Amino acid sequence: MIPVVAGVIRRDGKVLIAQRPGHKRHGLMWEFPGGKVRPGESVEEALRRELREELGLIVTAVEQVLGIVHDAGSPFEIRFVEVEVDGTPRAFEHLAVRWVRPKELSRLALAPADRQFASVCLQSERTEPED
Repeated sequence: MIPVVAGVIRRDGKVLIAQRPGHKRHGLMWEFPGGKVRPGESVEEALRRELREELGLIVTAVEQVLGIVHDAGSPFEIRFVEVEVDGTPRAFEHLAVRWVRPKELSRLALAPADRQFASVCLQSERTEPED
């Protein structure tokens, strides 16, 4: 298995998602941002590097692993990790970024592993009332 990290970033009751470029696996679908863990790199180091490179964000805290999902049809095992960040996300490697309420995730074209994670791990948040 190839380890991959995905940052679950929350602000004001919303989570950050990013749209994959069309030429990549699951192109044009939405995902929790992140990427492959390089050999010798920790999950925390990979999150810091990937979120800086992809979105221009500075990771201020790496919290718990919220879920682990195997991306069917690939060798990727994705760890969805709660992180805190500073900065405003910018789409350097994605087509777009969006802040969405967890309950909105079911209406979006999420990459399969991200959909599986969101449907199981963010289930309780999808029923919270809007403010």
